[in-house]
Amino acid sequence: MTRIFSGIKPTGHLTLGNYLGALRQWVAADQRPDEALFCVVDLHALTVEHDPARVRRLSRQVATLFLASGLDPEKCTLFMQSHVDEHTRLSYVLECTATDGEMRRMIQYKEKSAQAQASGEGVRLSLLTYPVLMAADILAYGTEEVPVGEDQRQHVELARDLAVRFNQRYGHTFTVPKVTLPKVAARVMDLQDPTSKMGKSGGAGPGVVFMLDEPAVIRKKVMRAVTDSGDGGVVYDREARPGVANLLDVLGACTGGDPAALAERYSGYGALKRDVADAVVELLRPVQERHAELAADPAAVEKVLREGAGRARELARPVVDRAYRAIGLLEP
Repeated sequence: MTRIFSGIKPTGHLTLGNYLGALRQWVAADQRPDEALFCVVDLHALTVEHDPARVRRLSRQVATLFLASGLDPEKCTLFMQSHVDEHTRLSYVLECTATDGEMRRMIQYKEKSAQAQASGEGVRLSLLTYPVLMAADILAYGTEEVPVGEDQRQHVELARDLAVRFNQRYGHTFTVPKVTLPKVAARVMDLQDPTSKMGKSGGAGPGVVFMLDEPAVIRKKVMRAVTDSGDGGVVYDREARPGVANLLDVLGACTGGDPAALAERYSGYGALKRDVADAVVELLRPVQERHAELAADPAAVEKVLREGAGRARELARPVVDRAYRAIGLLEP
């Protein structure tokens, strides 16, 4: 059996990209009793300016969508990051292993610190160091595989580097993890800007389809999706025709079809957009229905998270205790 770990940050409403690129993959391939852990990484939401009430609300919503998407607490461990102290315990030890240069080279730090400065906000120290917390999230469980999108590869590579360095300096303590990328729709692009990822933190933009959008809203967003200039018809070409390619990628991911083959069915953009809209609505319909049921019984969701945190602590504590001993700390 292979131990896997992955998580989603509650910084915005989950999108179609989150579902196609992560949640559906977790449900279909990655649920394994005692060997799969899925986490709402709420501590990572504190690295930038935020509304505490919104973070709590989104954390509950993300956890509920985990369950609504089909993650089964009988088959995997679902929990809230902040409910398991071992994450922050291990993070400091790994900070004593990482270097300042490594942190400042992280792409997301460069981008987000520049955004914060441009908006007149201070850059929080946690924004610099949170990749180490992410490494702790992974390494605390003896994780072997981390199913994430391409944009998170650098963070998993950091976890690998820190694990190897720690093991070399202090003795073998951590499993060295590897990235596993979803095979289909790993990177769904914004419908209005098909050169940018469809991100949950970008507000309620017209190019972002959220998992809980009403069907009419989904159809409106898809029908207004940017296509490409020119009269070359419907062709699958990511470089030259990113707008059309994105729609074909989404349709392929929803229906199981090959995007290039699907392109041959269409002579115009209108029919393509209608089929994409229909496919997305039908894909998300059962998830939305199940979410409504779960949201009406928050105590049941809280019970799943409470039990999941207990299981996660049992798995992480021996690893973190071993790291504390290895680096030179006395046992209590």
